[in-house]
Amino acid sequence: MTVLTWRDLNRALLARQLLLARAALSVPAALEAMGGLQAQYAPSMYIGLWSRVAGFSRDALTRMLEERSVVQATLLRGTIHLVSRADYWPFAVGVREYRPPVLGVDALALVVERLRGGPLRRTELPAEVRQMAHVQLELVRVPPSGTWERRRADIYGLAEDWLGPPAIDVSAARELLVRRYLTGFGPAHPKEIADWAGLPPAVIAGVLAGMALRTFRDSRGRELVDLPDLPLPSPDTPAPVRFLPTWDAALLVHARRSLILPEEHRSKVFHVRMPQSIGTFLVDGQVAGTWAFRNGALSWEAFSELPDSVRRQVDEEAASLTAFHV
Repeated sequence: MTVLTWRDLNRALLARQLLLARAALSVPAALEAMGGLQAQYAPSMYIGLWSRVAGFSRDALTRMLEERSVVQATLLRGTIHLVSRADYWPFAVGVREYRPPVLGVDALALVVERLRGGPLRRTELPAEVRQMAHVQLELVRVPPSGTWERRRADIYGLAEDWLGPPAIDVSAARELLVRRYLTGFGPAHPKEIADWAGLPPAVIAGVLAGMALRTFRDSRGRELVDLPDLPLPSPDTPAPVRFLPTWDAALLVHARRSLILPEEHRSKVFHVRMPQSIGTFLVDGQVAGTWAFRNGALSWEAFSELPDSVRRQVDEEAASLTAFHV
């Protein structure tokens, strides 16, 4: 069985996350390729797509949210994600059984009844349910909330009213979830798929058992699974400087195998004093420093000294991101 080094896995992840080269894809197609995009902070989804999609513009994403070709909602692990319209129901149906039962039947019915009249601000929902309704019910964030222009994602609508009812069963939904993970993050250990989806490992194992897969081992001897014919670039493939937003999923623990975030730097990005994480930039496929945009200016700081040629590349990408902000 082929053994994949961390650098093989690093380049595979970068390719599938569209971070080796900006992709000439529509935004919905890019979101499907990369397994959706975390969106706890509205500007993060715009910046995440800017780093990945050729010719991306802020106005285009806001328009797609308004036109419902992409959807912002609480999905995997109770976390806000941006997904294509086509992927919303598979993601929602696939994890529905494992949503935490935080509200009773009567409370849920009250929320649904209130929302049947159309989208409402969170403050217009009953006080006793407004904090958790989005975790247990299939609700979407309705624009203009949750956009670059109006960042607080606090207007909720019923997904069935916004998108129509689901037309997929649980088995098909979970298989699509697994496919999206492998397309966006593979090759991977089954537990990493479960961690990302927020599903029990036994559920993922059952899905994988019915799929045609190829297998590898990592340097620790763990078996990794993957879909046939997905890209596995050479480990020597050049990786450009890329700026990533807060909470980019490529940095989370389910993707540790790729070392895109070296362990010695993890506490600098995710820590209790910065629970929303922090913007980062990649050099040669690994996080090399952090960035922030404040008072109309972007500043960046490397974790260690960078060669002058690399500093110029970081400055060039930073200038492009500054222009994107303004």
